[in-house]
Amino acid sequence: MTGTILLALLPIVLLIGLGAALRRSRFLGDAFWPQAERLGFYVLLPSLFVHGLVTAPLAGVPIGALASVLVGSTLLVAAILLASRQLLGFEGAAFTSVFQGGVRFNNYVGVSVAAGLFGAQGIAMAAVANAAIVPTVNILCVLVFARFGTHGRPSLPGLLRLIALNPLVLACLVGIGMKAGGVGLPLGLEPALRSLGQASLPLGLLCVGAALDFGSARTWVRPILVASAAKFVAMPLATLAACLALGLHGPAAATALLFQALPTASSSYIMARQLGGDAPLMAGITAVQTVLAGLSMPIMLIGLLALVG
Repeated sequence: MTGTILLALLPIVLLIGLGAALRRSRFLGDAFWPQAERLGFYVLLPSLFVHGLVTAPLAGVPIGALASVLVGSTLLVAAILLASRQLLGFEGAAFTSVFQGGVRFNNYVGVSVAAGLFGAQGIAMAAVANAAIVPTVNILCVLVFARFGTHGRPSLPGLLRLIALNPLVLACLVGIGMKAGGVGLPLGLEPALRSLGQASLPLGLLCVGAALDFGSARTWVRPILVASAAKFVAMPLATLAACLALGLHGPAAATALLFQALPTASSSYIMARQLGGDAPLMAGITAVQTVLAGLSMPIMLIGLLALVG
């Protein structure tokens, strides 16, 4: 199990490091990175979500219980972060990064580890996890950006428009709707979406590395600690409680715990850049959590899976 997790995390660390090296060597001009972030947010990540949701094999997966556990634990930790914001002393854009670091998850690691642990069944359960958590966290994050981001507070119609036009939310709704309606992807479109989705992962991680600014690292310690405590302690414990309450056990419970113990996603940085968050802090949280996950995830999974059976 530990080897599977480390092998899934290693390319992420290497790509973040490569992005940092490319930015500092000026191999690519500074104008490249904002355009790459925009391409990822509006084209590549939506392609990833639509393709993954429409093509997922779901036979034999306890969809209702698994989705309920994931959504319930996510909402609980989100509520805790919001309720403790003033106590923690985070204001404005910095809080949006702490919030994303506490609730978002890395799809790439989740699917890779689930497939390594449970094979085709793991891929199916990973698809359910994506269908449940991705719309939930994206809507929550859009609301948090609207309230605490630097772009100002929109009116209620403006807020609804912001959620409705968010490309990640739209992609999730399209993918879920097509899957529920039994509508498959056309033969020519399916490989194109698959290729675009696969491109989103390395490009997003390169952008994370390019945004790292270690000159500001001294101011990151407390927000990184809080976001990581929410992600690696509060979220798995909330998930465990939900599993026990709803009677979810076995591989489905393992998958729920796996996805809720993942480091935050590279899309967190892209979303911070596009919606008025603290993008350098978000890049720092992403990089540190990816490294910490190599230690925390095996320990967390071994301990918690022993309790759920």
